[in-house]
Parts: sequence; structure tokens; C-alpha cells
Amino acid sequence: MTAADLVDTLKGEGPFTVFAPSDDAFAALPEGTVETLVKPENKDRLTAILLLHVLPGKVMAADVAGQVLDPGTAGGATVHIDGSNGVTVNAANVVTADIECTNGVIHVIDAVLLPSG
Repeated sequence: MTAADLVDTLKGEGPFTVFAPSDDAFAALPEGTVETLVKPENKDRLTAILLLHVLPGKVMAADVAGQVLDPGTAGGATVHIDGSNGVTVNAANVVTADIECTNGVIHVIDAVLLPSG
């Protein structure tokens, strides 16, 4: 978040919904991926990836139960949320839902969301 200058944004009033990859999700990325992304020359790509994990507004797991949605992210892309059998975001499973924060909610996911293309 610091490398992409997003700390102040996410400390803002919100509300936000953040899909936070678990430590295991980051560990599953190819070796060197995180180190490459935090280099200054990759700031735009890093920002796009991080904003893919943030929705404007507060969305609880119960809000998507039984639904299939394609909401816009804070970066302007869309994600595919399927609440028909648990909750998935793109292909990532929500492993811990509804961690409430002062400016929104966090859902822990088991994969890092990457932009298509």
C-alpha cells in the first residue's frame, strides 16, 4: 500500500470493502513477483492490482449471499462475485468474512486478484 501511495486513501472516511489476500495467497505468487511490483517503475501496475481488491461501499457477505454480481472496483475495473455457494471473488475464495473496520469491512481471500490481460 505504501509503494502505491494508497495508505492515506484507505485511511479515508470510506466506506470501503477490501478483499485482503492471506499470507499464503502472497506466498503462492511466482517467486520475485512482490519484489518486482514494489519497484518504482511498476507503481501503476501495483496500484491497479491493489485497487482491484477494493470496492467502494461496505459489502457484507450476507449482502451477496445467493447472488452473482460484477461490481466496479475503486480502480475502475470489475470483479466477479459469486455468492451462490460461499463467496468467491473472481476465482478467490473468501476464507474469513466480515471483519468490520471503522471505515468499512475486510474479507480475507485465498488468492491475489490480478487484472486480466
